[in-house]
Amino acid sequence: MKVVVITGGTSGFGEATAAEMARRGWTVAVMARRGAGKGDVLEGDVGEDADCRRVAAGVLQKWGRIDALVNSAGTTKFVAHADLEGLSAEDWQHIFRVNVIGAFQMIRACAPALKRSRGCIVNLSSTASKLGTGSSIAYAASKAALDTMTFSLARALGPEIRINNVAPGFVRTPWQVAAHGEEGARRLEEKYAEKAPLKAAPEAHDVAEAIAWLIDGARRVTGEVIYVDGGMHIASPR
Repeated sequence: MKVVVITGGTSGFGEATAAEMARRGWTVAVMARRGAGKGDVLEGDVGEDADCRRVAAGVLQKWGRIDALVNSAGTTKFVAHADLEGLSAEDWQHIFRVNVIGAFQMIRACAPALKRSRGCIVNLSSTASKLGTGSSIAYAASKAALDTMTFSLARALGPEIRINNVAPGFVRTPWQVAAHGEEGARRLEEKYAEKAPLKAAPEAHDVAEAIAWLIDGARRVTGEVIYVDGGMHIASPR
């Protein structure tokens, strides 16, 4: 039996990854905010270090091991990049609290168990980290910080633990639908596909498959960012 802990595992990329890892025979421990999940979900806020340590301890108590950690929990605020007044200091702090500090705290909480199992970590980054695009400047900056943190941790945690990032492009997730409406999200997806070299936007299961490969295969890969974006990160700016 192998055990994977997935934060933000009740929706979007986390939910898709939970389904993919379960399909591959892994035991899946999902962590979500209070009230965000039903059934066998470990409640906790990744921004609270005590919650991260409690969830890691709970997984070990129940299953005795942690073989992989997927940091899928994330947050944002949709603000046009030219609207500098649209982001307050509190907005920046909240986004970094979840997207960067939360990921670090979960890694720290799970690291002893992951070292024992010679396990791996996958963080959910974004093409925004490379292109400076996305829902807001604060979001793009948080994902760039996550990438850099991953490079540092790949050195610090090796050779026992591998750590990599998966960076999706635009995906029509519940986030996008909530922000733009169903029709608006569909139009954004079509516009994205027109620009991407593969002429297609990724879907949540594409991201989940990349995460699963980094966990289940990729034995000699660490400190890497895998773009799942239809090639948008190399698209011509014209």
